[in-house]
Amino acid sequence: MKIIAFQTEFRPELPVVFGAKDYREFRETIEEVDHFLTATGIEHRMLVAHLTSADDACPENHRPCAYKRLRQALRYAILLALTGLSHRALSHRVADSALFQWFTHTSAIDGVRPPSKSSIERYEKIFPSEEISKLIHNCNRAATDPDSAKELLYSETALKFDEIFADTTCVKSNIHFPVDWVLLRDATRTLIKAIALIRDQGLKHRMGDPKKFLRDMNKLCIEMTHVRKKKGAKKMRKAIFRRMKRLMKTVENHAHNYYHLLESRWAETDWSENQTQVVLDRLQNVLDQLPQAVHQAHERLIGERRVANKEKTLSLYEPDVHVLVRGKADAEVEFGNGFYLAEQADGLIVDWQVIKEQPASDNKLVADSIKNLTKTYGLPKSYSGDRGFDAQGNRDAFAESNIVNGICPRSVAQFKERLEDPYFRQLQTRRGSTEARISIFKNAYLGTPLRSKGFENRKTRIEWCILAHNLWKLARIAVQNRQTATEQKEAA
Repeated sequence: MKIIAFQTEFRPELPVVFGAKDYREFRETIEEVDHFLTATGIEHRMLVAHLTSADDACPENHRPCAYKRLRQALRYAILLALTGLSHRALSHRVADSALFQWFTHTSAIDGVRPPSKSSIERYEKIFPSEEISKLIHNCNRAATDPDSAKELLYSETALKFDEIFADTTCVKSNIHFPVDWVLLRDATRTLIKAIALIRDQGLKHRMGDPKKFLRDMNKLCIEMTHVRKKKGAKKMRKAIFRRMKRLMKTVENHAHNYYHLLESRWAETDWSENQTQVVLDRLQNVLDQLPQAVHQAHERLIGERRVANKEKTLSLYEPDVHVLVRGKADAEVEFGNGFYLAEQADGLIVDWQVIKEQPASDNKLVADSIKNLTKTYGLPKSYSGDRGFDAQGNRDAFAESNIVNGICPRSVAQFKERLEDPYFRQLQTRRGSTEARISIFKNAYLGTPLRSKGFENRKTRIEWCILAHNLWKLARIAVQNRQTATEQKEAA
C-alpha cells in the first residue's frame, strides 16, 4: 500500500450535553461508527486504494487534499443514509450541528465550511459501486475476528455469518399515477420548461406565453380528476382526453421548433456546448417517448383496452422501472425494481442484488447468492427463506453442499413434516425478523419511494444505505456491550 503523507487536522472536542437521552444515544452511536471506520483502518485503505487507482487523474502532490475530500465524501454519504435527510437539509444541519461537523471532518480551528447541497450530491457519486460493496464486506468481516471484536464491539465473542436469512422486495420508484394521461402532463411540463430556458437565452420562435400551456394542461388534469364520480364520467373523461391530445400536439410542435432552433443557433446563447446538449437531450428524451405515451393513454381511455405490462411506459424519466405483481394485502402491484437481501443472525446485510430487468422468481437467486456468500464469508451453515425460494434444484444443491435447508417448503405436507425438526422451527422463527429488516431498511434508510434518478444512481444509493445500516447496527451492538460491561463492573 502506498503511504500518503498529510498533516492531520485537529477536530474540536464535542460539547458536553446533559439530559436529552435520545441525543446521547444517537451521539454514542455516531462516535462508535467513527471509531469503527478509523480503528480498523478500513476507511484509510479504501481512500488510498481509490487514489492510487487513479494515478493519471490525481497527481502525487494533490493527493493529500484529494484524500481529505474523499474522506468527507465517504462520511457525508454515510451520514446522508443514516439521517434520511435530503441533500439540502443535511447541508443546513451540518452548519448547525457540532456532532455532524465532527463526524464529517467539516469543522476546523478557523471555522466551519459545510458543503452545499450540490456538493453533497456529487459526493454520493464519487465512489464506484464496486468500492462501496468491498467496503461493506470489509466492515462485516472486521466483526468476525475475535481480536477485533474486543476493540470494536467490546465483546469476547465475534459475530458469526453462518446462518443466512433471505427475502425479496420491491424498491419503489417515484412514479406518477395513473400511468396513462398523467404522462401527458409530465411531458408538457418538461417540454415547456425546456422551451422557457431556451427563450430566456434570447432564441424565440412564434409562440404564445409558454406558461399558458402549463395552465391549460393543469386545468385539464383537474377536470379529469374530478369528473370520475360524476354521471356519465366515462364519456366525459374521453372528451377531456381528446382535448389533452390536441394541446399535447401543439406543445410537441413547439418543442420540435425550439429543438431545431437551439441546435442551429446555440452559439448565440450564453451556454456552453455541454449545457446546450443537456437541454437538447431533455427535449429529445420526451419527444421520442411521446407517441408511445399518447398511444398508451388512448388505448386505456378511448379504446378501453388493457396494455400489456411489458409494453407500458411507466415513466418518461425512468426506463428501467417495471410493474411487479407482489400480491400483498396493501400492494397488489408495485412499480420499481426487484431487490434481493440476505442478512445474518445479528441483522447485518451480507448479500444483496438490485435487479435492473424484470425480476425472475426468487428461487433463481439462491445459487448466485450462495456463491457470493461462500466467496466472501465462507460456506454458510444454513440458508432460510420463504416459499418463493423453494425449488428442487435448490434442495439438491443444499444437500450436496451440506447446507441446512431452512427454506419453507411449498408443499403443506412437507412443511408440517419439516416442523418436527427443532432447528428448522428455530430458523423459521428467526426468518420472520427478516421482514422487519426489509421494512426498516426501506423506510428508515432508502425512503419510500426512492427518489434517486437513473438505475445506476439508485443502485449506488442503495449500497450507501446498506453500508450505513450495517455500521449503525455494529455501533449499536458496541454501545450495548459497553453498557452491559459497565453495569456488571459497577455491580461487582
